Amino acid sequence: MDCYTANWNPLGDSAFYRKYELYSMDWDLKEELRDCLVAAAPYGGPIALLRNPWRKEKAASVRPVLEIYSASGMPLASLLWKSGPVVSLGWSAEEELLCVQEDGVVLVYGLHGDFRRSFSMGNEVLQNRVLDARIFHTEFGSGVAILTGAHRFTVSANVGDLKLRRMPEVPGLQSAPSCWTPLCQERAAHILLAVGPELYLLDHTTYSIVTPPGLVSGVISFLLMAVFLYLHLALFTDTGHIWMGTASLKEKLCEFNCNIRAPPKQMVWCSRPRSKERAVVVAWERRLMVVGDAPESIQFVLDEDSYLVPELDGVRIFSHSTHEFLHEVPVASEEIFKIASMAPGALLLEAQKEYEKESQKADEYLREIQELGQLTQAVQQCIEAAGHENRPDMQKNLLRAASFGKCFLDRFPPDSFVRMCQDLRVLNAVRDFHIGIPLTYSQYKQLTIQVLLDRLVSRRLYPLAIQICEYLRLPEVQGVSRILAHWACYKVQQKDVSDEDVARAINQKLGDTPGVSYSDIAARAYGCGRTELAIKLLEYEPRSGEQVPLLLKMKRSKLALSKAIESGDTDLVFTVLLHLKNELNRGDFFMTLRNQPMALSLYRQFCKHQELETLKDLYNQDDNHQELGSFHIRASYTVEERIEGRVAALHMAADAFYKAKNEFAAKATEDQMRLLRLQRRLEDELGGQFLDLSLHDTVTTLILGGHNKRAEQLARDFRIPDKRLWWLKLTALAHLDDWEELEKFSKSKKSPIGYLPFVEICMKQHNKYEAKKYASRVGPEQKVKALLLVGDVAQAADVAIEHRNEAELSLVLSHCTGATDGATADKIQRARAQAQKK
Repeated sequence: MDCYTANWNPLGDSAFYRKYELYSMDWDLKEELRDCLVAAAPYGGPIALLRNPWRKEKAASVRPVLEIYSASGMPLASLLWKSGPVVSLGWSAEEELLCVQEDGVVLVYGLHGDFRRSFSMGNEVLQNRVLDARIFHTEFGSGVAILTGAHRFTVSANVGDLKLRRMPEVPGLQSAPSCWTPLCQERAAHILLAVGPELYLLDHTTYSIVTPPGLVSGVISFLLMAVFLYLHLALFTDTGHIWMGTASLKEKLCEFNCNIRAPPKQMVWCSRPRSKERAVVVAWERRLMVVGDAPESIQFVLDEDSYLVPELDGVRIFSHSTHEFLHEVPVASEEIFKIASMAPGALLLEAQKEYEKESQKADEYLREIQELGQLTQAVQQCIEAAGHENRPDMQKNLLRAASFGKCFLDRFPPDSFVRMCQDLRVLNAVRDFHIGIPLTYSQYKQLTIQVLLDRLVSRRLYPLAIQICEYLRLPEVQGVSRILAHWACYKVQQKDVSDEDVARAINQKLGDTPGVSYSDIAARAYGCGRTELAIKLLEYEPRSGEQVPLLLKMKRSKLALSKAIESGDTDLVFTVLLHLKNELNRGDFFMTLRNQPMALSLYRQFCKHQELETLKDLYNQDDNHQELGSFHIRASYTVEERIEGRVAALHMAADAFYKAKNEFAAKATEDQMRLLRLQRRLEDELGGQFLDLSLHDTVTTLILGGHNKRAEQLARDFRIPDKRLWWLKLTALAHLDDWEELEKFSKSKKSPIGYLPFVEICMKQHNKYEAKKYASRVGPEQKVKALLLVGDVAQAADVAIEHRNEAELSLVLSHCTGATDGATADKIQRARAQAQKK
């Protein structure tokens, strides 16, 4: 116990701080950190160094070198800097390195030195140059704040969605502020800067002078500022005082006099979540000081030039040879390991140790905990403390103690214990020297497992990421599948391997893994200039809807058309056809369609509704005279309005039908041309509407208009059969109620349709009197039906009996109703009986 707490340093009466080594750095730095631009990402992130930055004492011929290392000092990338002078480096939340140049251009690089993109901070920054820059993080993303040579600030709160805001000018500002920092308040980025003894807060529209409450008098200038989660602010003054308060500058937390007036190199906050203690770490060349709300401070001697990295729950400190972590001792660890502690967790840990020694003291410790009813609390303390330990041996001791205590509890839920074991295995794996991500338990929970997996993938540590997914049993789509997809996207960038080998390796590894899109991998291959590899990868993509768009993008339109046709998705085929139409000349486009019958058919359907002229060209090219004739007929009714144009269209249709050897269609078309001309003449001579009527309707219209001779002449001209003509005339005259003319017409000659239709038409017009005239003229075979139509059931019965026709007898019997037809029904029944006797 005493040895374990040897590196604990008290800050006041309520908090301890400890500093332990994370790694012995493996890098081989040729220069001191002070001679480099340095940027280290939070959450155990990588370290970027720009060696030989632009300084007057350096020779102009020496090019800077940008180097990226893991937190353990393992080299990740090294590249010769060939761009302009760099003012500042910083890491985004996605672990992309932002390099702010003097001309206001920001270059973005990946972890392995791969160039991603660049953007400019505006023309004003370009004209006035960059004096200083800060990379900061907000809830919206990663932002950049620029101080120009004109002493104006330009800010973008999110580099992923670049929106530049020029901050208002501070009146009378003739030189750079002594210190400044970005703030995020009320969902907007602000700038806090110090000019002499004054503090200015700049928002998007105006500035305001702010005064820290309770600040010691006599301050001439502020030398350094530090912000923690945009909630707390620390100010280092020229008097050696450190003021700590809220970032809104409305409340003072504490103030400390460090009795050192020399400006420090760095000042960062050192706090942990849910802690009431607030402390600031200040670094000079060879001294490190931890100050808070206590009269004393904690001081460390720095043997080497060091750099501070603020974290969520502490401060990382790396130098030429070591990488350490300074933080406040968590409550659970403090209660368990504090000297002479009688906390439940401390007693349970001792009980477990005595149990391993087979000592009876284990029982005494357990009884003491159980008598106080604190065994559950003791187990929870040991589990929580294990999470905050960096050394695996201490983690095991605490988890053994928790497991030992669980054995004496009836209903202790195992979830927290199991989850902590899983989390610590993951943390110990990523903390390994060769991985170099020294996450604490608090940082891990804040970061989430998905983000950690993303960071392993960005470091190309695919096997470890997959092992973690399998160990935690994450869903495939969120875990293994996603990682394999990233691996495949990296694999296609290896240009020293042939396309076939890469495609085969990817397919063997991925297979039909759910959640993996081969089209996304193929798109990455195409983006790397490997078109043939992309096509090979698309062969493994089962969804045609994903294949076709990329093939079109790669200008493999004919292959895209084949894939679309294979899919059976007509919408997809139409998409490719329209793309081909715009890409190819007319002749090549039609030739491509001729080789794809389904596509040709679909395109014809499209042209029927959208592009009629194109449809005609298609029929002409294919010598499809039958369809061409049909096209001209449709055009004569839908496109042409003048009678001459319609007749001309029909004439072309007739010619096409003759070429197609369809004489019937050709003759019918010629007849239609004659009819159109005749209808036009009828309109001119008689008035009325004749155009576009059918031949039958034209005849009927003439009869209804009293032009019987013209109707008969028309019937002769177009060879209308007599039966049809009689039907047309019969219907028309009945419609006119011209019964006299109808009777004359019926007597003009023998009716080719018989006289039953006359009866039916008269009854349809509700004229029984006229119907009876024709019923007597109906032939014997239809006599019964005619008599029944006019309602003469008795006479119909007599005729049926005379004919001795069973069907007619049954028909008449079905029409006998009520008492009035009773005698007739009896008569039919007697006739049937007599017929049966014979």
